[in-house]
Amino acid sequence: MTNLLTGTGEGPVFEAATVVLLRDTGAGPECLMLRKTQGQAFGGLWVFPGGKLEPGDGLGMEGARQAAVREAEEETGLRLDAAELVPFAHWEPPPEAPRRYNTWFFVAALPAGSAEVIIDGGEIGDHVWTTPEAALEAQAKGEVDLLPPTWVSLHGLIGHADVAAALDDVAERPIAMYATRIVNLGGGVLVSLWAPDAAYPTSVETQPGPLDTPGARHRLTMDPAGWRYERTADTPA
Repeated sequence: MTNLLTGTGEGPVFEAATVVLLRDTGAGPECLMLRKTQGQAFGGLWVFPGGKLEPGDGLGMEGARQAAVREAEEETGLRLDAAELVPFAHWEPPPEAPRRYNTWFFVAALPAGSAEVIIDGGEIGDHVWTTPEAALEAQAKGEVDLLPPTWVSLHGLIGHADVAAALDDVAERPIAMYATRIVNLGGGVLVSLWAPDAAYPTSVETQPGPLDTPGARHRLTMDPAGWRYERTADTPA
């Protein structure tokens, strides 16, 4: 995990998009997660369907919608309507990350009448429908590996009675902008910071301040003993 978040910062920057697909079950909404095959970018990690924008997708938000739809079909065989995708976040990796993907995150309901998920066994090695709660519990037990954007997205989808409620909640929020900065505490412990955390740097050129700086909190502490998310109540979701 560490080498995916920290490095030299000399790699290229790509635009990307991903979509959290939701379906209703008796236990609440489930989301579709895919396991990247070893040897691929982010190999071994569990992710949502998505990938890089291609020239034919277009630019900006609309290009991201098209990329999310195209990648979802390539990776799962599911056909989505770009107009039905609800944007809820934009993530920028830390400047030092060796692989940098500026990624739009969307959420959408599984279309009625969709066929079964089909993965190619190449780029994607496995898939699962899981509740956000179960996915985070599996990560806490060391059964799956997640990146911070995936973890935080799952955390934000906890507690909805059904897919309609989840989509309504996301649509009512402003789009969250996450420009990540990392603090390495040693011993395998990393802290992801996002504005307006009190320790968040004042510019791209400056470093994060002390983590105990009084004020707002918006951070994820990634400790081998357990990940901890802190967000002050008035911090944008």
